[in-house]
Amino acid sequence: MIELIGTNAGLVWHALNEKGKLSLKELKKATKIKSDKDLYASFGWLSKEGKLGFEENEGEILVFLL
Repeated sequence: MIELIGTNAGLVWHALNEKGKLSLKELKKATKIKSDKDLYASFGWLSKEGKLGFEENEGEILVFLL
């Protein structure tokens, strides 16, 4: 499970590095991570490392690299 979270964190980091700020829907599409729980676990990994930022815009959550 830890390996999957780390792999998904890498996918999220690379997608954000290439495309910039993305919504949750855009990020799921870019990474092909199917499960919300897997996506959120990767957010936890990257957030713990101080690499992610979040903002809300008109009810939509946007994720970006710090």
